[in-house]
Amino acid sequence: MNGAIQDEETVHVAAERGSIIYLEGVTVDFDGFKALRDLNFIVNYHELRVVIGPNGAGKTTLLDVISGKAKPQSGRVIFGKDQDLLPLRENQIAALGIGRKFQTPSVFGNLTVWENLELSVKRASKGVFATLWAKATREETERIESGLATIGLKDKRGSRAGALSHGEKQWLEIGMVLLQDPALLLVDEPVAGMTDQETEQTGQLLLSLADKHSIIVIEHDMEFVRQIARTVTVLHEGTVLCEGPVETIQSDPRVMEIYLGRKKEKKEDAPAR
Repeated sequence: MNGAIQDEETVHVAAERGSIIYLEGVTVDFDGFKALRDLNFIVNYHELRVVIGPNGAGKTTLLDVISGKAKPQSGRVIFGKDQDLLPLRENQIAALGIGRKFQTPSVFGNLTVWENLELSVKRASKGVFATLWAKATREETERIESGLATIGLKDKRGSRAGALSHGEKQWLEIGMVLLQDPALLLVDEPVAGMTDQETEQTGQLLLSLADKHSIIVIEHDMEFVRQIARTVTVLHEGTVLCEGPVETIQSDPRVMEIYLGRKKEKKEDAPAR
């Protein structure tokens, strides 16, 4: 797939359907190392996009730029119709409707599943300290109940979060982010360390969320990518290598080279036994 043609097609689709996030010419330089190089990237409303690539390709930096954790040296980052994200802080970007789920789950282990969700649903409007003492309203209680059903933890509502399995903690944190009602959900390697069953359930969860949210998933597990992917973007050395359906991506010789080629190099470099 020709890069210039891909960019033109992507812009055309975005114009027809409307993009929720639009990055143009974004470059991020960390002391001479370009984590992103003149990156163009578009995701539409209610789209589930999977981003893959070898280590150092710029995947996490992409999420850092969208969420405001990293600021590019050049380029544009537009949310929705015309909201420029570059001047905004992380909390301001989150308030606009961009939620982020990091790779390592960060739940309150000494609190119950319900209490974790309760803190999340109230925090935006009441602040941290008020949240600790406030009683949930009827509307908030209904939202938490709905969230529990969505993430499959209704039977664990009274369980201490620290006692959950790794996969259940990931689902809980996804639920906590969802209760902030994000229009765009950023998810970094959600199935790392999960069992096969947990991975399958996580895929089903993300697919169900795509009806109401736009989702960007960073992932290495290709079996999981095949389960959830509609469109896959491949990053390499900070820029888009190719983009398209998972079947097309898997057969692209450039993708095979950066993945299989690196595996071959590692094998050749390994000491003889």
